Amino acid sequence: MIYLDNSATTFPKPQQVINSVNQAMRFYSANPGRSGHDLSLKAAQKIFDCRQAVCSLFNISDESKVVFTSGCTQSLNTVIKGVLKQGDHCVISSFEHNSVLRPLEKLKQQNKISYSVANVYPQDDDKTVDSFRKAFNERTKLVVCTHASNVFGFRLPVERICALCHNYGILFCLDAAQSAGVIDIDINDSGFDYVCCAGHKGLYGPMGVGVLVINSDVLPESLVEGGTGSNSQDFLQPDFTPDKYESGTLNVVGICGLKNGIDFVMNKSPFVILNTEMSYIRMLYKALSKNKNIVLYSKMPTVENFVPVLSFSVKGMNSEKVASYLNSKYSIAVRAGLHCSPLAHKSMKSLGEGTVRIAPSVFTTENDIKRLIFALNNLKI
Repeated sequence: MIYLDNSATTFPKPQQVINSVNQAMRFYSANPGRSGHDLSLKAAQKIFDCRQAVCSLFNISDESKVVFTSGCTQSLNTVIKGVLKQGDHCVISSFEHNSVLRPLEKLKQQNKISYSVANVYPQDDDKTVDSFRKAFNERTKLVVCTHASNVFGFRLPVERICALCHNYGILFCLDAAQSAGVIDIDINDSGFDYVCCAGHKGLYGPMGVGVLVINSDVLPESLVEGGTGSNSQDFLQPDFTPDKYESGTLNVVGICGLKNGIDFVMNKSPFVILNTEMSYIRMLYKALSKNKNIVLYSKMPTVENFVPVLSFSVKGMNSEKVASYLNSKYSIAVRAGLHCSPLAHKSMKSLGEGTVRIAPSVFTTENDIKRLIFALNNLKI
């Protein structure tokens, strides 16, 4: 199979990730931070090693600010539901995923908060930043913004938006689901208050593990309370990181895999990964732009303005049908539909039938892209 659905989940995983998961099941299956025996201590050390790896990846110095979650969705929900209080206002971009939109809409329907959507103007950063500024009001407490669209690959000027937020005393949360491991993210330099990312995408870890980095004195309320192995005599949840957010037994196996996934990314470097994958996107874009049956939604993607994701439509054919054709005839795995991001499709006027999305990885080859181009050129409308 030619796998090009890596913005959903990267596949295959590096061998070192597979090995670490296997080793964790065999040698570290104990509750970290709950007991004083050797196996528990070894598991706890593995958790700490991964916290250090996250710190190195994002250039932060305090491991206690690294919180492990079940995925980027839980991380985002923790920030959104834990920061916003009655009467608060939130601003998001017009390219946000449902993991941002849906919790906000629920809070709005419960008459707890309000939110606004700031229009994104692809490749016009000044206009995009001004759109966020115009969306602020006196009750705006939080901005949640994707680093890059999971549908169209557009990068947003998140550093500038964050700086704007801080000028107004507004907290900023970065959704790095599509950028972590591909774009260098320097939390110390950018000042992002919260960074949410998935372990199973650009960090090449297993599914079921995510990261929330808290770089603010404003600690969100926890979504879940329970046993943490700390302050066990207290009836209330600990009020310090990371314990405040890590109730119950952590996913030791997934976290061990994530550590090795981050090592894999750091050894290759996000810069090399981005440029390699973008070369495939540009190769594909150039070929598809010559196919009169293909609809593209941007100018030629660049390293500066995009992540390695490309969406397109085929005139007269539903995106799901195109994906089925690629899968059944050529064993090419792609994503089709709305990609859990109706706001992005509404912005690009593709809400009706969605798009076909291509996302390469470090394991993609030039021949994989050539095979995809051949398949699309031979598609009968």
